[in-house]
Amino acid sequence: MSRAFVKEGTGELEPLPDLPVSPHPNYVTPRGLATLKARLLARQGELAALKARAERLDRLPEAAAERDIRYLEARLRTAILVEPVAQPAAEVQFGTRVVVEMEGVERAFEIVGEDEADADLGRIAPHSPLARALIGAEVGDLVVWRRPAGAVELEVVAIAPLDPGA
Repeated sequence: MSRAFVKEGTGELEPLPDLPVSPHPNYVTPRGLATLKARLLARQGELAALKARAERLDRLPEAAAERDIRYLEARLRTAILVEPVAQPAAEVQFGTRVVVEMEGVERAFEIVGEDEADADLGRIAPHSPLARALIGAEVGDLVVWRRPAGAVELEVVAIAPLDPGA
């Protein structure tokens, strides 16, 4: 085991540094809030299993689980729930699914909380460059998404509130 986080003489680990918390407001969808709660419960279960091990020489996994639990608890304390169905779907905003045409191809994106964002699933955080370009746009609007590979023009094809059950 690495001695970097071990207190001198006691064999106890120093708490791992906390994970960085975003400076942005912590908006969450109902799905995002449920996911955060499930992640917290899972991590608490993992920590209990780690502490129940007969052989506990390596305490680093426990420290990592404790750090993750602190992070998830902080995210839940600061969560600002936004109900997508309560939002008008006339313009792109947090909690909406937007379909755009980009270079002749239609793509769908969901604007969701940071902890729920996943580019592979088309879920983007509200402060991402793409979301910032889309927020406030209406169906038929052309918006410019400035990205490192060059600016791309997007046409907003459809807007809908996120399905709370999905």
